[in-house]
Amino acid sequence: MLTTLVLYLGTYDLKGLYALEEYYARDLKTYYEALTVGPSHNYYLGRAEADITRWIASFIEGMATSFENVRNQAVREAERGGKDRSKLLRNLDSRQRRALTLFGKSREITGRDVAALFGYKPRNAALLCQRWVEQGFLETTDPAKKSRRYKLSDTYISIVDEGD
Repeated sequence: MLTTLVLYLGTYDLKGLYALEEYYARDLKTYYEALTVGPSHNYYLGRAEADITRWIASFIEGMATSFENVRNQAVREAERGGKDRSKLLRNLDSRQRRALTLFGKSREITGRDVAALFGYKPRNAALLCQRWVEQGFLETTDPAKKSRRYKLSDTYISIVDEGD
């Protein structure tokens, strides 16, 4: 996250379309090997003069891969004739954006679906869904307490429909 901040401050802002953390998480062993520099963990016992070439190479490779993934995603969208949905997506918080994946599988979801997605307890997921209804992100389709179901509001349904 610190890297993302430094890049943002240096005007390399891709609006959250890439995440270096995802790249490094795919191969943690290589990441930690690149971080291991110098004969000691102590700065004053050799680490100050350590060769950080391996770490820099790993960082640059991660950046290149992340930027390439963004470019490939943009090309795929352009080939599909995809419309710019960035304004709609900017209105959503990170959990709402992640919840959109549920609607790729089904037109309606339940609180249990949300709980499973985020690892929440059912009560917390139900409260979150209720907040989303109040915010206009979701609409209730079945108000029964035990089987309450939700759909995306008309404002956001186009995001999922264009993704089909």
